[in-house]
This record gives sequence, C-alpha cells and structure tokens, in this order.
Amino acid sequence: MSVTELFGSTEAKAAGTFETLTIRRPDDWHVHLRDGAMLKAVLPFTAAQFKRGIIMPNLVPPVTSVDAANAYRERILAARPDGNDFIPLMTCYLTDTTNPDEIERGFKEGVWAAAKLYPAGATTNAHHGVTDIPKLAPVLERMEKIGMPVLVHGEATDPAVDIFDREAVFMEAEMLPLLKRHQGLKVVVEHVTTAETVELVRAHAGRAAATVTPHHLILNRTSIFQGGLRPHLYCLPVAKRERHRLALRKAVTAGDGNFFIGTDTAPHLRSAKQAECCSAGVFGGATALQTYVQVFDEEGALPHFEAFASENGARFYGLPLNEGTITLEKRPCRVSPAVAVGEEDVVVFRGGEELPWSLGEVRG
Repeated sequence: MSVTELFGSTEAKAAGTFETLTIRRPDDWHVHLRDGAMLKAVLPFTAAQFKRGIIMPNLVPPVTSVDAANAYRERILAARPDGNDFIPLMTCYLTDTTNPDEIERGFKEGVWAAAKLYPAGATTNAHHGVTDIPKLAPVLERMEKIGMPVLVHGEATDPAVDIFDREAVFMEAEMLPLLKRHQGLKVVVEHVTTAETVELVRAHAGRAAATVTPHHLILNRTSIFQGGLRPHLYCLPVAKRERHRLALRKAVTAGDGNFFIGTDTAPHLRSAKQAECCSAGVFGGATALQTYVQVFDEEGALPHFEAFASENGARFYGLPLNEGTITLEKRPCRVSPAVAVGEEDVVVFRGGEELPWSLGEVRG
C-alpha cells in the first residue's frame, strides 16, 4: 500500500480552504523498520514524513557489529521508494560482551550514530541485552570520550516489579546512577511515559534528552482496556495514568529543547498482536506527524512544533538541520485500518479514524 492509498479522501477534505503549517523537514529519532517483507511494507510511511531516522538494532540476530550495521543499512536503502532520500542512522545493540574498540571504529567511520542499551529481556528481542549496566562501564566511558550518544530503554526487568512501575524503578535504580557515573555521556531516555522521568530529563538538561511517542500523547492506561482488551495499543513501556499523559503533552509543547520526536513505531503482524501472548509494539509511524501536530494544535502550541519535530533532536546529536520543508494541512483525512505485509497485515495506529490533519507537499 502506498502512502496516498493509506489516507483516503473525505467530503471535508475536498471542500474549501484550510489552514497549513510548513516546517523544516523533520526526523524520527526512534524507528523499528524490521527486515525483509516487513521492512519493505512499512519503510515508505516513515520515509514519506521524515528525512532521517534512528534505526533500532533489535533484529534477529541483533545488529552488534559494524559489518552487520552496514549490511542492514544497505537493505534499508534498497527498500526506499523510487526517488526517496530517507537517510537511515544506524545504531549498535549493546551486549555484555560489546567491544569498546568496535564501538569507536563504527562511530568514527560514520556507521554508528548511537548505541542502544536494552536491559536484558526488557522488550522485543532484548534477550541479548545488558544484564548488569555498571559492568558496561568500559564501553560507556569510550562513548563518553568520543561523544557517541547512548539510547536507553528505561525499564526494570525484575519480574517482581509491577509493569506500570518499571520505568520509575529503573530511573531511580539505574538511570540516576548512570548519569552520576558518566557525567559527560550524552543519554537519550527513550519513549518516556511518566511525569517523574520528564523532570529527571529536565534536571540533566544538556547531557540528557528524551524522545516521546505519538501514542503516549494520545493514550493512557485505560485506553488499552476501553470496551475490552485492545492488543494493538499494547506497547513497552505501557501507557500510564492520565496525569502522566498530560505531563508528556505539557513537556513536548512547552518549547523545551530536551524533548523531540521518537515514534517508536514498532510493527508486528496482526497474528502476533491478536494472539494468546501478544507482542508489544504500536505501528505509529504511518500517522505520526498528523498525531503530533494535532497534539500541538490542541494545546495551542503550533509555534513550538517545528523545534520539537525538526530541530531539537538534530541539535542534541550534533547533526546539521535538514534542508527542505514539509507542509501539514488542517483538513480531515481518513486512515485505512491496516497495511498489507505479504498474506497478512499490520494494524495502523488510529487506523479507521478520521484525522484532523493531513500530510501535504514535501520540498527539498
């Protein structure tokens, strides 16, 4: 399915004039593109909206070497639609045996943009992750020295910790000590979900930043159970109480440079979601910009949207701002429910809904 086919027309779409917002081309600082048929099916939706994307390395097997990252990057480039200029920014999957020299080589050769720290078992394909973060010190010290960011999935993995408390427990037990031990290390706290994590990031502004997903700005934990169990809204970290959702909306719309887009778009086949043991992940990439801009519009913060979408992340990573623009149009569009992947499909976040904003022209 093409991007054009995903967003159907409505009567309102065809009528009259509408408000537009043109911003510098944005980036997505947290993307799961998967591989094979799934990569080919979902990449066009990310590439239609974003110039660059930080690509998650939790494939099977995970991307732990420079050679594996180069090979994966080539598969992504080959899957781009004709004429598309999307740039994948590759990451290294950290393990207990990661070699600091391999990390430095990949970063200096321009292969790695960052390294991903998954606590072992925290999320999809994280079983090869780090079992004891303090023992990763030689790798983190090398990253600190060369200016390479670490991207952290911030959840405790102790099964005794309630799933709704795993972020809070991790921040206290692991993140604060990490920031204290490595005071020159650039840390991205990924897909933040609590008011307390927002404050932790602000307290370490300049060396810590955070990504925020579109779904965590829309959903609270009740949404997952509204009218019955909704597996396509289940992700890790799970959505939290309403007060946390409101804190996230306030953080991203306040013009705070410590927060930026990270969709954590994480597609799974319908059969993996509608299953006895449901996979964690929301396919939010297809409707990401429309959801983010809707939030900023509802909060009366459209003047801050460009910085959140197109500037804050690049500045934190030390990368140049994108050239060119994308225009968003305040006119309704209806989203198709799913995207085909071979004989199966992937359910789209907000699929079947009429969204108040539409994607417009991309220039440059």
